[in-house]
Amino acid sequence: MPHIFDADVVSAILRHMNGDHRDDNLLITRAFTGADGREITDAMMTGLDGDSGAWEVTGDSGVSELRIAWPSGPITERAAVRREVVALYDLACARLGVEPRPHA
Repeated sequence: MPHIFDADVVSAILRHMNGDHRDDNLLITRAFTGADGREITDAMMTGLDGDSGAWEVTGDSGVSELRIAWPSGPITERAAVRREVVALYDLACARLGVEPRPHA
């Protein structure tokens, strides 16, 4: 059973990802979708737990949910969420041939 983060933690992370990282959400979901990710036109992070992040993706086929496992495996600490999202971003850039921006 995956670790469940407190609702306020999840809410803060989703607010940050959907407010400050909309383009990253799109990049990540395009790289990790099973199909050609170019048909994804919008992506919003909708949840997370200790095993994965969840995004609502909109594309040619309509709206669907995409869950992506954390690259390092299951997590239980809030600080690990940032590490794993950054890892997803870096992997997405590598898969799509995009130059990643530096991480602060």
